[in-house]
Amino acid sequence: MSSPQVVAVILAHDEERHIGECLDSLAWADQRLVVDDFSTDRTAEIARDRGAKVVQHALENFSAQRNRALSMAGAEWVLFVDADERVTPELAAEVRQVIAYENDRARNGWWIPRHNYMLGHRMRGGGWYPDHQLRLLRRGKARYDPARPVHEVVILEGEAGTLQNPFIHYNYDTVAQFRQKVGHYTGYEAQILHQQGVRLRPWTTLLMPVREFWRRFVMLRGYRDHVYGLLFCGLMGWYTFVTYRRLGQLRRTPLPPHAGG
Repeated sequence: MSSPQVVAVILAHDEERHIGECLDSLAWADQRLVVDDFSTDRTAEIARDRGAKVVQHALENFSAQRNRALSMAGAEWVLFVDADERVTPELAAEVRQVIAYENDRARNGWWIPRHNYMLGHRMRGGGWYPDHQLRLLRRGKARYDPARPVHEVVILEGEAGTLQNPFIHYNYDTVAQFRQKVGHYTGYEAQILHQQGVRLRPWTTLLMPVREFWRRFVMLRGYRDHVYGLLFCGLMGWYTFVTYRRLGQLRRTPLPPHAGG
């Protein structure tokens, strides 16, 4: 039996709501691997029922978890998919096509655009489209930067191409889900800024959120999404405010390395 050509990898924690449909959209892959952060719901059970291989490993940070998944994948190509994303038949066919034609090894990675849905609305501006993600990687030629534990950055040897067909990404069904993200991620973000030696000025905590809102709503044309753009660009300003407020707390009293809640 020939070895798999592409392994689809999902990092998961308490994703019972999404994991089934996500795996169904990956039925075309040669193998589906779920790296589960010891979910307390039915995530692992649903994944196994769908025929996926499930490996449980505690999350240290997202970059480390992705690098671990890369080492586990038994294929030349690895496609990372978030549990709240779906791969359309068109994207699946395009992935297969570029892998088949990459015999010259000219490219070791592929950027994939995303359609982001917030409160059921497909976002057109604000940086939420095309929102390219470097997710299709040639194993052995890519790794995730350990200095970026969140909003991971791929270190790629060689060139990367860009696919045309997008992921479908169901970001937030409610504003409460966004608030949960703020509690989870801003601690990591503040840690990164702290490690980079970013210094706070008296006006920074107020100025940076305003700049973020302006960047998304005006420069990145978040206004195209009307009330949804106003809402989520405003929420990203709030996200930035919380991040810098936590950075100020770190400057006064250092927190444990993985404080993110």
